[in-house]
Amino acid sequence: MKRLTFIVISLALAGAVHAGRSCEEKPTDAATLVKSMELAQKTLQALDASGAQMALVARAGQDLSQYNVRYSHMALAWRDHPKGRWLVVHELNECGTAQSSLYNEGLGNFFMDDVFMYETLILIPGQETQQQLVRLLASNTPKRLHDAHYNMLAYPFSTKYQNSNQWVLETLAAASNEPGKIETRAEAQSWLRSVDFTPQTLNIPATTRLGARMFRANIAFDDHPFDRRMAGKIDAVTVDAVARFVRQREPQVQEIVVRGN
Repeated sequence: MKRLTFIVISLALAGAVHAGRSCEEKPTDAATLVKSMELAQKTLQALDASGAQMALVARAGQDLSQYNVRYSHMALAWRDHPKGRWLVVHELNECGTAQSSLYNEGLGNFFMDDVFMYETLILIPGQETQQQLVRLLASNTPKRLHDAHYNMLAYPFSTKYQNSNQWVLETLAAASNEPGKIETRAEAQSWLRSVDFTPQTLNIPATTRLGARMFRANIAFDDHPFDRRMAGKIDAVTVDAVARFVRQREPQVQEIVVRGN
């Protein structure tokens, strides 16, 4: 595969970033570091054993159980050559801002960015989808599908904002079509509507929404339909929604859950 030159490689260039976690500044103790690296190693072993070239991987960066959400953040994992290292490509939000960037980094880094629950979900689609994703990542389409205006609860069928799982979903939409058919977010969302993608509905009352909007730069609700918003129904692209969509499209998808110590 060609090198993904369009991705920002160095995390140091963009400052602190996060996706699906609290964004709190706190030191990483030795025990946490060891657990994170052990989970990364187990995930690497599972990916190697699968024989896949491309997979979707998800982590749990914070406790979202009150919203019936288990995993907070998803990325695309790929091998840089048939028996080479595993890398992850994903969208990350810069802490304290409403901006995001794309990153291409080692698998170990994926689990260093704060972990609430030491568990990984791996979804391995069929060979055709894997090959399409490999082809796509070697093009400029993933960059075109990225929007730096970040909103953790972005509405799935609006291009005003984007969250990290939404970028994975829209990239998957492009890979599910002929090359060149989907090159914009509007085209990706139109196709997702046509195949009945169903977002996950989170029940978030008005008081919670107001507090989040006032104190969190990376949360907004103005892209959501007014009636749904007023009823406290917030539709979002979660890991669970993406996983459900993949299972529906590819019943033979291989699903692996890796648990740390």
